[in-house]
Amino acid sequence: MVAAGFSLRREMINRNVREKKHRLPLHCYLGQVRVTFTLCIEDKRPFFVEKAIVDKFIEILREAKEKYNCKNWVYMFMPDHLHVVNEGISDSSDLWKMMNFFKQKTGFWLSRNKKGTKWQKDFYDHVHRKEDDLKKHIIYILDNPVRKGLVSDWKDYPSKGSLDFSLEDIIS
Repeated sequence: MVAAGFSLRREMINRNVREKKHRLPLHCYLGQVRVTFTLCIEDKRPFFVEKAIVDKFIEILREAKEKYNCKNWVYMFMPDHLHVVNEGISDSSDLWKMMNFFKQKTGFWLSRNKKGTKWQKDFYDHVHRKEDDLKKHIIYILDNPVRKGLVSDWKDYPSKGSLDFSLEDIIS
């Protein structure tokens, strides 16, 4: 009976985690704001290890940024997660909708092409304040594969880039 009670409690906790609302109001993602997003593959499964998959997701990221009037400062596809820094370029920009469109479209692609692989629900984000240093954020993201021991120099890591800028120009 104790095991059944524990199982029921765990199920209730898991349901609450899945149903948790995002922490920021949606208006925080509107207009000319800059946000760092981190999206994780469920169960931390290494997924972004094939160039063709990364290329497909970059194509969808480009479509999303154009649809929602945004620019992309940097993207970094780590084996089990993705970091992006996006910025709205007009009052009509919507970074929340952009990232949800990206997750929905890539999630559909996953369901068709990589059964059993899914995004975690929601994503982590950091809305930049005006005094936030963009260069420091980008360097931190670019150094992610170095910290994980995948490469000794971020320039050697293949699954990174920017859809709108030269990374070398940003960090110099």
